Amino acid sequence: MTETNPTGLDAYKPAQIAQLVESAGVAKAALPARQLLALAILAGAFIGFGGAAYTMVMSGTEAGFGPARFLGGVVFSLGLILVIVGGAELFTGNALMVMAAVDRRITLAALLRNWGLVYVGNAVGAVGLALAFSATGLLDGPMGATAARIADAKAALGPVEALMRGALCNALVCLAVWLTFAARTAAGKILAILWPIAGFVLLGLEHSVANMYLLPQGVLAGSGAAPAALLGNLLWVTLGNIVGGAGGVALAYHFAYPAAR
Repeated sequence: MTETNPTGLDAYKPAQIAQLVESAGVAKAALPARQLLALAILAGAFIGFGGAAYTMVMSGTEAGFGPARFLGGVVFSLGLILVIVGGAELFTGNALMVMAAVDRRITLAALLRNWGLVYVGNAVGAVGLALAFSATGLLDGPMGATAARIADAKAALGPVEALMRGALCNALVCLAVWLTFAARTAAGKILAILWPIAGFVLLGLEHSVANMYLLPQGVLAGSGAAPAALLGNLLWVTLGNIVGGAGGVALAYHFAYPAAR
């Protein structure tokens, strides 16, 4: 007799998600460098498409808060939907691989190899897409003015602000990825992504791979931000993303479900 689910929810339980996430981390660590880089470049471009759509949505709005920012977040979710459903390797989501590293199913060297290759690949894909958009002429109009303002605002953040916004952002991104492991269908995965990602955009938090697109896009659109400020933003946001994703979500669930592995 088939066991029935009294909750009526066709989803994996949190303890099962922990197993799936850890197994996925082992598989990611074993990917050949060529395949890993290709998937990382795709992910950088996918997040860049989300960033471009967000920029267009925010063009023509007077205030970057409230309903307009929420709509921008919903549109920006396109990026992670493409990564998860389409299949690609994203640096911020791969913070969850720490679960497999802590359980010694992958080595620290394998973890850092994955992060390093994926980070570089994400940057190539995101910057490449920014260059492509600059050739479309779209950045010559209102979208370009918005792109420059976005880059200027990010460059103006102090180190502590950028670090904390990065940590809180990737806590939500990794929770979105975690929730996608609960879903058994593509539609379920999309719904799992939508609200955490829309939430982090609404709150004005900082995502390193998104910034790999948004900062070059702003420069190409005429941002006057200094290169050192732009690189500083990316550095502190990246560190924050690691803290929030690996130190926050991954380790928290690792200790919450020790019997699941």
